[in-house]
Amino acid sequence: MSTRVVLIPGVLALLPEYAGRTDPVAELRAAALAAVAWAGPDAVVVAEPQGARVVEALRAEARAAGLLAPVSEPATIVVANGTAKRTEKAPGHLDERAHGVDDALGEALRSPDPEHLRQLDHELADQLWIGHADGFVALADLLATASPAQVDYADDPFGVQYWVMRWRCES
Repeated sequence: MSTRVVLIPGVLALLPEYAGRTDPVAELRAAALAAVAWAGPDAVVVAEPQGARVVEALRAEARAAGLLAPVSEPATIVVANGTAKRTEKAPGHLDERAHGVDDALGEALRSPDPEHLRQLDHELADQLWIGHADGFVALADLLATASPAQVDYADDPFGVQYWVMRWRCES
């Protein structure tokens, strides 16, 4: 049996009250919306409270647009993001370690490499303001039998690394 797994960031800009006339994260929103719709309305959510709000807002948007349809296989949506210290204007300002950590994390997600995800250094994650480090650790178990990721979005607007990825996992 196949399982669907999705990763989206829990960025507040994805909430409708932050969209405004000009959506500051239109490309990210489109990717996250499509990924959440692909996971289906019954997907289990692994997130902190802010991330759970983002998933619910995206589900509501997908439902209103007619994109959210039941899927026949189990699915999980994990909400987490990379470092928030990639540039001087990032929320946490620049930390020279951020790019290397995000590069390694991004590669571990794409491959996937569950062991790398499982060994995420939580102290370093806290220092670099990684959003919901436990979500990446949860992905380690979910991606044990996954094929390489479908990368829908990988960028760092505002100096924060965001990914939207999808996997199919065979059991």
